[in-house]
Amino acid sequence: MNLLLFLSLMFLLTYLFGKLLEKIRIPWIFSSLLIGFGLSIYNPFTSITYSSTFDFLAELGMLFLLFIIGFELNIKKIFSHKGFTIKATICVVLAEVLVGTPLILFLFQVPFIVALLVASSFATVGESVLLPILDEFKLTNSRLGQTILGVGVLDDFLEILTIIVATALIGRSVGHTSINIWLIFIVLFGLFALVYISINLHKKIHTFKFKEIPSFFLFVLFFIFLFSGLGALVESAALGAILAGIALRNLVPSINLKFIESEIRTLSYGFLAPIFFIWIGLQTNFGYLIHQIHYVLIIAGAALIAKVGSSYLIGRKEIGGKESVIMGVSLTVKMSTSIVIIKLLYDAGFINPGMFSVLVASSILFTVLVPLVLPILIKNTKLSV
Repeated sequence: MNLLLFLSLMFLLTYLFGKLLEKIRIPWIFSSLLIGFGLSIYNPFTSITYSSTFDFLAELGMLFLLFIIGFELNIKKIFSHKGFTIKATICVVLAEVLVGTPLILFLFQVPFIVALLVASSFATVGESVLLPILDEFKLTNSRLGQTILGVGVLDDFLEILTIIVATALIGRSVGHTSINIWLIFIVLFGLFALVYISINLHKKIHTFKFKEIPSFFLFVLFFIFLFSGLGALVESAALGAILAGIALRNLVPSINLKFIESEIRTLSYGFLAPIFFIWIGLQTNFGYLIHQIHYVLIIAGAALIAKVGSSYLIGRKEIGGKESVIMGVSLTVKMSTSIVIIKLLYDAGFINPGMFSVLVASSILFTVLVPLVLPILIKNTKLSV
């Protein structure tokens, strides 16, 4: 079998399996991750999945996911949140970081900064998973729903900060000479300068109309590859992809934002992201995972206690005890960001295959269970009434 036939089979299986997952409110994209898990157990396609071409497509998937994350970072929306939402975000994020960091240190004996980055990545929230459930029970515009989504938006800053620190750590680990240290400074300064210039040129750019979709598509691709390529010079391609998203959101005319939100998202999630998630699943050590399943349960249990406990403490007087528990359970759901950060640290050699497998499995566990448990909790508390 060649690469094209392999991809056709993987896309078909992702589609069919994804339709089943959607029926139980699990995002379809995770079907490709589970397919990758299966291939890690028995893989008759090793010549394809371990080829440089497949690796390149998977890395593109990671970069395009990070671009979407940067593009969705709406600064105005973030700063529009006040009061209880800000307090809730700080409380739940700090709780998981404070609980997760020493736990990771104890279980895996990794450097403190690596444990901190892993715990921070687990503190992030996949609000896109929660939105359909809140919509179904007409809770999106309620105070509880707005608080849950608000925390998910505010923690985007944590996502960006965690990735910046991770990429800086990875760049430092490569062992640059003194000349390359200056190169790191110049490239990173240049990337942030490009973002600043792009944001301040938006009025002039907005007067330029992209009449043809193909030409604008090329313009978007130019930005993604320019920022990612410059970042790759100093092992910071991930940071470059995020900055490309931030720059483009503030640069292009509002009429063209819909193009990025639809066509580029389709390219990212419909083509490249499934390859990336299969790639992630392939690199898990299933044998280690079976023998160390208690590690998965310990990490998941600690994260759940931290989120639900902190949510209850900060929210029981503001939104009610039962509602606070629902908020805590909701905020444990993970999405692509935590997996991307874990993958970056794994590729750089900061975490071993066993730890990588446990962390990925823990992240998946929440994304699978929360959509199943949350509707039951909502129904039992009659919040939809």
